[in-house]
Amino acid sequence: MIWALLLIPFTAALLSLLIRSDKLRRSILVVAAFSHAAIMAASWIHTPAPILNGWFEIDPIAQLFMSITDVLFLMASLYAIGYLKAERRSQKKDFEEGEFFANAPETIFTGCLLMFLTTMTIVITSQNFGMLWVAMEATTLVTAPLIYFHRHHRSLEATWKYLLICSVGIAVSLLGNFFLAIAASAHNGVSIPLMRSDLIANASQLWEPWVKAAFIFFLVGYGTKMGLAPLHTWLPDAHSEAPSLVSALLSGALLNCAFVGILRAFEVTTAAGHIAFAQDLLMFFGLVSMTFAAVFVIGQADYKRMLAYSSVEHIGILAMGVGLGGAAVFGSMLHAVNHSLTKAALFLVAGNILAAYKTKTAGDVRGVLSAIPASGLLWTAGILAITGFPPFGIFLSEFLILKASIDQGRYAVAVTYLVLLAIIFIGISAIALRMTQGRNVKPVSVEGERTLSIVPPAILLLGTLVLGVYVPPHLSSLLHHIANLLGGY
Repeated sequence: MIWALLLIPFTAALLSLLIRSDKLRRSILVVAAFSHAAIMAASWIHTPAPILNGWFEIDPIAQLFMSITDVLFLMASLYAIGYLKAERRSQKKDFEEGEFFANAPETIFTGCLLMFLTTMTIVITSQNFGMLWVAMEATTLVTAPLIYFHRHHRSLEATWKYLLICSVGIAVSLLGNFFLAIAASAHNGVSIPLMRSDLIANASQLWEPWVKAAFIFFLVGYGTKMGLAPLHTWLPDAHSEAPSLVSALLSGALLNCAFVGILRAFEVTTAAGHIAFAQDLLMFFGLVSMTFAAVFVIGQADYKRMLAYSSVEHIGILAMGVGLGGAAVFGSMLHAVNHSLTKAALFLVAGNILAAYKTKTAGDVRGVLSAIPASGLLWTAGILAITGFPPFGIFLSEFLILKASIDQGRYAVAVTYLVLLAIIFIGISAIALRMTQGRNVKPVSVEGERTLSIVPPAILLLGTLVLGVYVPPHLSSLLHHIANLLGGY
């Protein structure tokens, strides 16, 4: 079953590079996405056996984040059918600067999209720290052409920024691997393999200073890719310039992959008896990220960049939840699900607004509810969801983290958390909800109101709405299991 998860998107990527028919290529994309999601759904009933001597395994963390990734990728693939049909490779006029450009060939876009799923599958299911690192770097390489789909100078600049900053982060995490290897050099001369299970089983033999150093470098390195402030500087540009369906996957799936890398390192550090050390660092970076988001989201002119800074905020909440420990870890894992569903939906709807209004400037967008009603309704619901408005799931997960901080007597953290959430709520609401009201001053194309541009974000938002009032027992059990692995409950 794990072999199928690895080979289906890889084979589909090769096929999409070989065939000439765009229609057939889009069909392959959707079939591969559906097949991958179906296999992952089956793994909830029957957990597949590890392969390659345990190098790849669907453990609880992989179960959660691979499932999130598959749901998002399937929705993005459906959205891509209409998007790619509209985005033909002819000369187009840049609506911001008036210059002409051509999109990248659909062959490259679809092939890289499927390779993106392949590399994310390797990252999430890998149980070896070296393999995880290689796959993490591969996600950077295959997503760069996706960000540079619109071949104008802004997307080129965003792509280079993404490549350079994430590569620096990957280099830092390579040092984390080196330090972990030193820590695993046992005192009796027999080294412990860099397998997650071996490191956890023999954690008492790991050298303390090197384990701590390894965690710091993993946190900084993978934290750069995850978007933790102040290492998040690639994120607003890449999310703003990439096609909206790519932004949805970057924010909802790729950031989770980096989070998985940090959680793997956290598991080993915890098993070695240094959980307080790791928790303090996660708490610090979590609050710093939320602070950066609160500062930069206020008065943000570009609504896609606004969503990007919102991602920085929620990545901070994820880190903070794990850093708090206890019941907050469960809240953090639930928040990962809610944030991924909601943010992916919002980026897809932002693509509809962009297609209709031909601008990313929030001040130039008015009357979305009347001009493109379905997208306007989804945009309003998505903004309420992402800002933690009940009954959406983000309200529940944020509340669980707040309650855990109060239960632990960390009142300063709780107050800071609430103040930052309030600032971000006001900042995003003031920008995004204003877009839905009033009368549009520019001609609006209804091209973005295709069925396949509405249904995927609607399904994602319905998911986070359901999770706000009901967490299925299987999901709840999985989240508790992961929380136990990470020192919480």
